[in-house]
Amino acid sequence: MMLTTPAEKVGEKPSKEFPRIYGILMDWPIGEQTATIFSSSTGAASLYTTSTFGIIGGEGHEAVRAAAIRFVRAADRYFDSATPTTEFPYPTAGRVRFYFLTFNGVRVIETDLASVSNRTGKFVELFGLGQAVLTELRLVTEKRP
Repeated sequence: MMLTTPAEKVGEKPSKEFPRIYGILMDWPIGEQTATIFSSSTGAASLYTTSTFGIIGGEGHEAVRAAAIRFVRAADRYFDSATPTTEFPYPTAGRVRFYFLTFNGVRVIETDLASVSNRTGKFVELFGLGQAVLTELRLVTEKRP
């Protein structure tokens, strides 16, 4: 739904801090499943999986909010590397997809998982910031009674 709902329908408008991108999703395969990290310019952050596991509502925690905002800010630096898309498949094995939620539609970057995992690829910063959001979500979840 995030990928097909226009920015204005979810109350998002360009700002000085976020002139082009208001959210990002990172999809990557983990075994037979796919994990998706979502982050928005408001600090919202969630983990979705194709299994039954997920974490929603991370924006209630400052560390999660900060990580989510850093991830979205970084996406803007890669705006020109992303191509417009209206199709949203999960990545195939060994690939990672970054979907940028922009004020003019969705843009995508796909790259090799190995190149970002071993820190040699062009999009290693994006992957690392997505993983940082995941880490903060995990830490918050682990603190719950």
